[in-house]
Amino acid sequence: RLHHAAPLHSEMLAKISCLALVGSAAAFTAPTMPLRSGASTMQMSAQGNAVKVAAAGAALLVAAPAFAADSGAGEKIFTANCAACHAGGKNSVVPDHTLEKDAIEKFLTGGFNEKAVATQVTNGKGAMPAFGGRLSDEDIANVAAYVIESSEEGW
Repeated sequence: RLHHAAPLHSEMLAKISCLALVGSAAAFTAPTMPLRSGASTMQMSAQGNAVKVAAAGAALLVAAPAFAADSGAGEKIFTANCAACHAGGKNSVVPDHTLEKDAIEKFLTGGFNEKAVATQVTNGKGAMPAFGGRLSDEDIANVAAYVIESSEEGW
């Protein structure tokens, strides 16, 4: 089961891509009116800013993760690393802090979303250990996708 990237993440990437394309086009467009003494600085400054926008957008695209979280892979990682305390979405240490949707909404810092789950898995909190040094970022994203998907389905 492939879980697609969060809508907010996809929307942000689309906006950055648009800015990068517009900035690139503006940077390489020839001036449409003759440059005068006072205007040349302004025209060149606008093109310079467009280049900066294009470069910033491209840098953000390269820095963004290029994978969509895979909840099927996340299930395997969850079973191997999380199920001892969280089998079936339960919590054997703090019983009311389950992985059910209403409990996640109530107790998880950041709310019911993959990013908040990934942060919890990475950093740990309270009795839960941090897995940031044990699992890769991709593995953690996959576990987060699995937890949110399973929670939405009622475990």
